[in-house]
Order: sequence, then structure tokens, then C-alpha cells
Amino acid sequence: MATDGRAAPRVAADYGEGMNEDTARQVVDGLRAVGVDAHVANADVYRFGVRVVLGDGREALWDADGTAGLEAEVLQDGDLVGFVPQLSGSEDYTVEQTIDAIRRADYAQPEASERPTAPPPAPALPIEGGVFRRFFGGFRSGG
Repeated sequence: MATDGRAAPRVAADYGEGMNEDTARQVVDGLRAVGVDAHVANADVYRFGVRVVLGDGREALWDADGTAGLEAEVLQDGDLVGFVPQLSGSEDYTVEQTIDAIRRADYAQPEASERPTAPPPAPALPIEGGVFRRFFGGFRSGG
């Protein structure tokens, strides 16, 4: 529940369709606010995820496969070099829980693990879209 009495937004759609565009944008904004180089990934028509640039030539593509749970593929030059297995219970994560889970991922091994705590925040990165942000969604969102 949000502090104003409304239910917190869900990451996964009720029909198991994975992450929608607005949710992906909220997750990316939250990650960028704590210094994570994240971007909205447009995986397919009406299928979105979160792309996290890992800084060593790899990137993690979170939740772009259309399934309800949160998991990631780690890619280097388009080749699969690792993965994050589906996180138990993640089909019911809120945006804040998704941001925390992505921040706690440890990509040191091919099968990534989860750190007990998230690393300290880095300086915030600019929100994607700049002055044209409102055009992305046809003015339907407030961001």
C-alpha cells in the first residue's frame, strides 16, 4: 500500500504479460536516481524491459521476455554470457521492490546472485528523454 492509501503499482501485468512501458520507465527512473545506468528496453511490439549497462562491455536485460517473474539475461555483444534466474515471488513486486532487486544483483559469476544489501547510491543520472519526455507517451504520463 502506498502512503496515501492506494495500492502500490504492480510490475507484472495481471495476465502474465511481463512489464509494461510505464512500469519500465518508472523502474528506469528509480534506478537512474541512484546512479544505475539503466534504460527502457523495447524488446518487441508492446513488450518492454529494463536494460542495465554494466560498464565492462556487458549489459543485463531485465524482464524483456514477456513472463510474469523478474529475471535477466546478461549479454556481451549480443551473446548470452550469464543470467539472473527468476526471483521467487517477483511476479508480485512493486516498482520499489524491482528497483531494489536490480540494484542488489551481483553479476560477477555467469549465474548472477543477489547481494544481501544494495550498494550505496551513486550520483544520480539524468532522467531519459529530457525536454521531449512528455512526447514519449503522447502526454499520457505526468513525467
